[in-house]
Amino acid sequence: MPELPEVETVRRGLTDRLKDFKISHLEVCRERAIASPGGSELFIKNLLGVQVGDWERRGKYLKALLHRTEHVEGGYWGVHLRMTGQFQWHEVDTPPCSHTRVRIWNDKGHELRFVDTRSFGQMWWVPPGIPAEQIITGLQKLGPEPFSKDFTTQYLKQRLQGSQRAIKSAILDQSVVAGTGNIYADESLFAAGIRPQTPSGELNDLQLDALRTNLIKILEISIGAGGTTFSDFRDLEGLNGNYGGQAWVYQRTGLKCRQCGETIVKDKISGRSSHWCPICQK
Repeated sequence: MPELPEVETVRRGLTDRLKDFKISHLEVCRERAIASPGGSELFIKNLLGVQVGDWERRGKYLKALLHRTEHVEGGYWGVHLRMTGQFQWHEVDTPPCSHTRVRIWNDKGHELRFVDTRSFGQMWWVPPGIPAEQIITGLQKLGPEPFSKDFTTQYLKQRLQGSQRAIKSAILDQSVVAGTGNIYADESLFAAGIRPQTPSGELNDLQLDALRTNLIKILEISIGAGGTTFSDFRDLEGLNGNYGGQAWVYQRTGLKCRQCGETIVKDKISGRSSHWCPICQK
């Protein structure tokens, strides 16, 4: 599943490609791709003719402000890629693949195509004047962004106090911190020297600060690398990210730790695969 760096990479690609993009035609190829009230009929009706504005990211969600005219807003267009959703940019007409879910054209004939193998990705139209959280209800449950002023060591201490939940599970919880997924949870726990099974309420201030600092650092590195090579993720140009070659533990089961030489192991924690080093992580 795309995590924060991959979604941020998509946001930047959409911002770049959809400058001055006025929607002239839409086709919804699979009804379940539209999650907002009214389904595809209302979605198409309200996106036709609008100008796509700036894109924002909140956790793993994306949304763009829509403009009906210079002074009249058209609401928001929301997107969640889920497990395998990806956008493709086509300047030349090409036949869509069988996994194409939504097709959007501008008046120049350029097409933005949403392709989703597993069909879990979703889109929403949010009417003007209505908070996005009212329609895209998953936004209501999100914790602070890792890069925000609210994501502090003190916040983590208060949020995790007394919890016996494994720290790996805790930082995957989107209500604790928005956007973190399996890859960067494993990597940040390794960098902080913390075993993923450690009860989150037992971490001291120094460990929590190390976890916070390293999570932010690793996310920043991965954003700069355009995301990871480890998933089905592709950016608008069809390229995946370059972070995978830098991974310390993720998907390196049975290989030697790049730091100490011990063998990297894998465990299941709350149903998720977790990769870690028995020597470097205490």
